Amino acid sequence: MIRGIRGATTIDKNDKQEILNATEKLLRDMITENKLEATDVAQILFSVTEDIDAAFPAAAARQIDGWAFVPVMSMREIPVPGSLPKCIRVMMTVNSTANQEEIQHVYQGGAIVLRPDLSTIQGK
Repeated sequence: MIRGIRGATTIDKNDKQEILNATEKLLRDMITENKLEATDVAQILFSVTEDIDAAFPAAAARQIDGWAFVPVMSMREIPVPGSLPKCIRVMMTVNSTANQEEIQHVYQGGAIVLRPDLSTIQGK
């Protein structure tokens, strides 16, 4: 069965290393919490708010051993007035035997406010 796993985090400044570090941490937590292997993943979509342009967050997936062949894409979020700034969002599409309610979505940093009801490891 195909499932979507959501994740999001925020950064303090538009800095390449901060973007990559925050995104890699988010991905690693999503992988751990959902017991994923790269071969389970069909694709990963990354979006950023318009105040982030120092790096592609998708590049962080390449820093994880065994994940070089997972298709990734980065894109820009719709700039809705009042939306959470400096936010990186992830939608990971995976093959899984887990029921939808068993999927562990991960929200970190300031992004916890987006879906505190779904995140299991808030603030990590």
